[in-house]
Amino acid sequence: MNKIFISALLTSSLLLGACTDLSENLYDKVSMDDYGKTPAEIQTIVSGAYATLRGYGANTPEGNGANCYPTCEYVFFLDECASDEACIPTRGTDWYDGGRYQQVQFHTWATDNAMVLSAWRYSFTGISKINAIIYQVEASELSAEAKANVTAELRGLRAYYYWQLLDKFGNVPIVTDFANTELPTSTTRLKVFEFVEKEMAEILPQLPTGVQYGRFTQNVGYTLLARLYLNAEVYTGIPRWQDCLDACGKVTGYTLTAYFDNFATQNETSPEIIFAIPYDHKQGTVGNYLASMTYHYNQKLAFDPNGIYQWCGNGISAQPGVYSSFEENDMRRQSLLIGQQKSAKDGSDVLMDNGEPLNYTEAIVNYTNALQNEGARLNKYAWNPNDAWERDNDWVLMRYAEILLMQAECNFRLGYPDTGLPYINQLRTRAGLTALTTLTEEALDKEWLHEFVFEGLRRTVNIRFGTFFKAWWEKGDDPADKRTGLYPIPKEERDKNPNLGQNPGY
Repeated sequence: MNKIFISALLTSSLLLGACTDLSENLYDKVSMDDYGKTPAEIQTIVSGAYATLRGYGANTPEGNGANCYPTCEYVFFLDECASDEACIPTRGTDWYDGGRYQQVQFHTWATDNAMVLSAWRYSFTGISKINAIIYQVEASELSAEAKANVTAELRGLRAYYYWQLLDKFGNVPIVTDFANTELPTSTTRLKVFEFVEKEMAEILPQLPTGVQYGRFTQNVGYTLLARLYLNAEVYTGIPRWQDCLDACGKVTGYTLTAYFDNFATQNETSPEIIFAIPYDHKQGTVGNYLASMTYHYNQKLAFDPNGIYQWCGNGISAQPGVYSSFEENDMRRQSLLIGQQKSAKDGSDVLMDNGEPLNYTEAIVNYTNALQNEGARLNKYAWNPNDAWERDNDWVLMRYAEILLMQAECNFRLGYPDTGLPYINQLRTRAGLTALTTLTEEALDKEWLHEFVFEGLRRTVNIRFGTFFKAWWEKGDDPADKRTGLYPIPKEERDKNPNLGQNPGY
């Protein structure tokens, strides 16, 4: 191929560790013949690889009819609503959409579910773009050493996407050659696991060291490797608890901070965040509007004295029982919003359009015909009355608290619960709770729920702990073959590529 055209909304906000100037030009359809010769130009192109983390809208060529935003809509919804953490109740005629949300709640998803398709496209579109950028870097005039260093970050990002696919779909094609135009063939889940592990082993020595915000560093790489090993028994049938501990021990330079500082509007200053997706609506970043997906339509009256606020869609909520599972003095309970909403103008009760009080309840009496005020709302990321539709909170992908909880769990699994206690108790102390004196599987499970509520980890935790396949609110026992531990390969993708196999049971 003589030319490569890479579409890149290239804002340097994605490489805040290397550059804090947000006045870079935006490049679109950059030709390799004209661009990508100098280190500065290569850095700009690499920023385009990081931009893929924000996902794509349904009306973009990449989304192609499926919203692929990891911060809200289908990709985030799929992770959360398949778990015991969240749900999207049908409220009258709202939020039915052909039953796609109900399928995920009931674990009866079909191969044509748009949310499943979105998760597939999110990762594979990112992989495709990264492969193109790697091709361009390798064809550039950089030195061999510089190419290796740049390519290491790109391969790290690609490995992150493959971990997502490994976790959700298992048996997927491994595609690394941009110039190969043949339709790819699926490989086994074990091979995908081994690919991610091998990629990380090869690139870790060349990744940037230290704490660098927004970049795929050695710390990010070891955190990803720890996740891989934490779930190795699910992925491969062989536990790797000690390997997870070893990877955790190599993540350095981070400290716990006040819990909600991690989710502030300007959360890039948090010393706890290991990896995040930067957002700044003034730079044209899109896809981060979770607040509008959870709050009631009239929440605007509680946010702003004049009732001027971005539209809210009254959708995703906590499942009943999640809010009350927190101890009353657990500050993390404030991640959920319940109760009567008060007017920001005069303190009076905010009313719904039917004249009844906007009083969020934990209970959802009828999932398929819920009331508008039912369900605790996601309230973790800070909001302010001047929020635009696209919010400015950076979306947290990895933070140091996860390292601590992995260390607690792995020690417990290895038979050393007392060794695991100090790790979990650091999180409990920060949350305002008393320290545990004994460590149990139930305590670990609850801590994963409470520490990381609505951060996209819960489905994976449910599967690892085995609770995913048991009955919970509005979900019966999963099939005996446990096929729901993996999503089906989307029908639309298999129709286009007959080389893609299907996961068992679908």
